[in-house]
Amino acid sequence: DVQLQASGGGLVQAGGSLRLACAASGFTFEEHIIGWFRRAPGKAREGISYINNNDGSTKFADSVKGRFTISTDIVKNMVYLQMNSLKPEDTAVYYCAATLGIVGPAIYEPTLNDYEFDYWGQGTQVTVSS
Repeated sequence: DVQLQASGGGLVQAGGSLRLACAASGFTFEEHIIGWFRRAPGKAREGISYINNNDGSTKFADSVKGRFTISTDIVKNMVYLQMNSLKPEDTAVYYCAATLGIVGPAIYEPTLNDYEFDYWGQGTQVTVSS
């Protein structure tokens, strides 16, 4: 079975940092894109970053660019989201998701829309206090 489990959330003051982890199993990790999404109270789910394990390419939403980084550990089937300079507006439940990172011979480049991702895990709460 496909499993994605996000962890690492918590309560942090504005300006602080957190590192989220996504543990993946049940699919060919090295052929997939792992993405991070978040849902803040009363708001739609927002795609914030992904990494394509096929070629290491990454993408970030403008809202987190320059503050968040993403990395992958192919051996451990883990993806990490390092979140720095956190702001109260980063408060949300964070989810990791996966989709195949290749389409035929070509690298797939999704646009951080949730409908582009096939597998989803349960989220982890991040709360940033002002």
